[in-house]
Amino acid sequence: MNSKEVENQIIQNYQKDEKMMILVFAQWCINHGLDPESLYQSAYPGQQKNQALREALELTVSKEEAGPIADDTLLGVLSLFGNEDLAFAVTEEIEKKRKRLK
Repeated sequence: MNSKEVENQIIQNYQKDEKMMILVFAQWCINHGLDPESLYQSAYPGQQKNQALREALELTVSKEEAGPIADDTLLGVLSLFGNEDLAFAVTEEIEKKRKRLK
């Protein structure tokens, strides 16, 4: 592979991994009764609707069909991709959930 092919392969792998991160986020939201698009908008209010999130929503399943996604797993994945604003919004939702359970 020449350097351009390697660069393209790296970009493709990153995009594939990013889609998986978005799917994990969307499924976590579904599992917790949250609207993924609303939560995303609260983290990034200036952005247009996220097409990748819409595509991920088509791949989500019901809470009953899905396996659990640990809060720390989601936060780690978001951090890995530099989605600190979204991680902050998720953390706020986690705190709200903990307060309700007390």
